[in-house]
Amino acid sequence: MPDDESQLGFETLAIHAGQPPDQATGAVVTPIAQTSTFAQSSVGEHQGYDYGRTANPTRTALETCLAALEVAMYGRAFSSGMSAVDAVLRLLDPGAHLLMGNDVYGGTYRLLSQVHARAGLRFDPVSLEDLAEVAAAWQSSTRMVWVESPSNPTLRIADITALAELAHARDALLVVDNTFATPYLQQPLLLGADIVVHSTTKYLGGHSDVIGGFVATSDEELSRRIAFLQNTVGAVPSPFDCFLVLRGIKTLAVRMERHCANAARVAEVLCEHPNVGRVYYPGLPEHGGHDVARAQMRGFGGMVSFTVRGGEARALTVASSTSIFTLAESLGAVESLIEHPHRMTHASLSDSMLAVDPSLLRLSVGLEDIDDLIADLRGALDIAFSG
Repeated sequence: MPDDESQLGFETLAIHAGQPPDQATGAVVTPIAQTSTFAQSSVGEHQGYDYGRTANPTRTALETCLAALEVAMYGRAFSSGMSAVDAVLRLLDPGAHLLMGNDVYGGTYRLLSQVHARAGLRFDPVSLEDLAEVAAAWQSSTRMVWVESPSNPTLRIADITALAELAHARDALLVVDNTFATPYLQQPLLLGADIVVHSTTKYLGGHSDVIGGFVATSDEELSRRIAFLQNTVGAVPSPFDCFLVLRGIKTLAVRMERHCANAARVAEVLCEHPNVGRVYYPGLPEHGGHDVARAQMRGFGGMVSFTVRGGEARALTVASSTSIFTLAESLGAVESLIEHPHRMTHASLSDSMLAVDPSLLRLSVGLEDIDDLIADLRGALDIAFSG
């Protein structure tokens, strides 16, 4: 590869960044360095690797590739998306205050409310689309703004550049969970964010066969602190998991194009269905964040959420009546998934002010034939309203 990777396209970097042919064998695919330790020529003298928790060549390849895709100077891989989130939250001291969106993944809220809050971290949910509300909720101890855009599960869009300017003017960090968008659709660091977080389990892995997380930044001090936490806490992915995510990344661009196209068509059909209430998809012109999404994203993503008329019982029937959409948690893989956030991914919010509408269903629209997906959803809705 050329030394100046900045001149290369996204698809080229996804396939080649951090993944030169193996010097020992010429293998085109990055080898799986399945070892826990590395030989040293003398005490403290080695080839860049001494112990598998600290670093591993396959993990280095993944970290280098994903950092390039996020246009970041540094990247660190973790054993799960939640361990990546946890590492970033550990950057805050006890007593610090965090602002987060009021539409957020249930696991993030659970980690904040049941783990970090007990250690002294304070947080408040706000509407990140309303900069005046964010400013009004600001405290002298606010040190971080946590953004999901698109958010989970109602796909709200935050203006990352505007939030970064607001946070930086107050000496705070802006963190963006970029899992739904992926670096193919959105690169938050270029929009002003300080840190980007991913669950590599989702679109980056893309095949429902691996669990992982990632943190990217271009701030050297933040990277040093994240690397310290990665090594000290030890929540690192196995070499084989890193290999699986690397393999998934190679096809990320072409997969995201199909995810976006299929999701847009599904959203249009749901908007026209008489038994569907509200459809959440940033690609719809009537979506409140459509203009911002169009400005800061390459496409609108593969996630669609919608409410079912008649309430939770009807929604549960729809979720249980599809045949191509699999009823399952997670998202971002080649197969289409359907889930009920109130009882599944966001159950931890059920007793909070952030509780999800029980009539809401979330779709991860996969790569199947679009006509088959539409027929499947229509059939499930027919079943739910047949009685």
